[in-house]
Amino acid sequence: MDDKIDYNKLIQQAFREMLKGLLARVGEEGLPGEHHFVFVFDTRVPGVDMPGWMKAKYPEEMTIVMQHWFDNLAILDDRFAITLSFNGVGEPLVIPFNALKTFADPHAKFQLKFEPVFDEPEPQPETKPAKPEPGGVVSLDSFRKGS
Repeated sequence: MDDKIDYNKLIQQAFREMLKGLLARVGEEGLPGEHHFVFVFDTRVPGVDMPGWMKAKYPEEMTIVMQHWFDNLAILDDRFAITLSFNGVGEPLVIPFNALKTFADPHAKFQLKFEPVFDEPEPQPETKPAKPEPGGVVSLDSFRKGS
């Protein structure tokens, strides 16, 4: 055991657990009233999964809003997955809770600040270049783990 208690780390863990429970509730019941969520996350944290164009546009940090339309919300032990609309196109994201920098519900005037946690990255298999599908479109599946 360490010779000191890291209260900040304990508080961060508790807030992440609270957020996980809140997202699970929203996944079952939807967002009530005018509530909406703003997430700021570090895109460099291992486990963040996002389309290549997004990673290129937001190489370090990204802000997303969960409000009127979202789909495929799934809460896992250490991350959540969600599909959000970007320019009218549904795009899947996977965001580890450890990647979060800020969570806010502007309607409730509530905000949490987090310190992103950079765990050791898992060894990744070599990736093959993505092959365009007919029409010059690159499949997002070619960028996902295990493809």
